[in-house]
Amino acid sequence: MPDSVLLCLNQLETSLKKCNCWQMSEPSAAALASSQPFCVDTLSLPQWLQFILIPRMRALIESGSQLPQKVDIYPYAEESVKQLDIDTGELLTSIKAFDECFPQ
Repeated sequence: MPDSVLLCLNQLETSLKKCNCWQMSEPSAAALASSQPFCVDTLSLPQWLQFILIPRMRALIESGSQLPQKVDIYPYAEESVKQLDIDTGELLTSIKAFDECFPQ
């Protein structure tokens, strides 16, 4: 499973870059430290993917740690992207594929 998750993470990164959601500067430490799910109070979905999900999942894979049994980001993402004024079709497809890497 780690290899398929890594491929999905790479696809997520590519999708973020294609829709011009990849940021060069990191949000503040306070924004990244939010205790809310998806850091919904401090980060946009693309920021959360780039600065929280992708690095943490890669760190788990690199350290050989156990990966989550279930991931269900797509429902939140589907609602969240409605606020973005960009074509998010490929991003949503990548998020759905990522969720599917974790059989329930």
